[in-house]
Amino acid sequence: MSVEEQLKRRSDSKCELCASEDKLSVYEVSPSDSTAEQSILLCATCLANLKKDELDENDWRCLSDSMWSGEAAVQVMAYRILSKTAQSDLLDQLYLEPEVQIWADAGISNEVTVLPRDSNGVELKHGDTVVVIKDLDVKGAGFTAKRGTAVRNISISDSEHIEGRVNGTKIVLKTCFLKKS
Repeated sequence: MSVEEQLKRRSDSKCELCASEDKLSVYEVSPSDSTAEQSILLCATCLANLKKDELDENDWRCLSDSMWSGEAAVQVMAYRILSKTAQSDLLDQLYLEPEVQIWADAGISNEVTVLPRDSNGVELKHGDTVVVIKDLDVKGAGFTAKRGTAVRNISISDSEHIEGRVNGTKIVLKTCFLKKS
């Protein structure tokens, strides 16, 4: 039986990330030996989204379901995509067995990432708590993040922005208006 036939049987002929039945193809999860255990079945849409330079978290809402798959290859892909889209809420929930975690980390590029720094030059990390140092109008939310407001359990967006909750609303903040506490 071919790898594609094994994957179609395993996934009930559906994309293993979004459950679409449209234009399915085999995707090898690198590093791979081209076996069914190290490959997944993807639809044309998921495959196109994977090839984008910047992954958009809105394209990957389906991972909230597929990350719970019992198949290691599907878990690895979910982990890699969530890592690249900075969806820390889902990434924090995902547990991988140690050997699966090693496989997942092996496929993530070893790019040097620049961690953001607060207004005093202190490096910020995922999960830190920061304090707003200036009153900031929050566009679209209709409130002002007041000076001294603590933002707990932040997630890193890029070298100049973090995500966190203020007044129960998840917002993006520029690091130049923050101080690590």
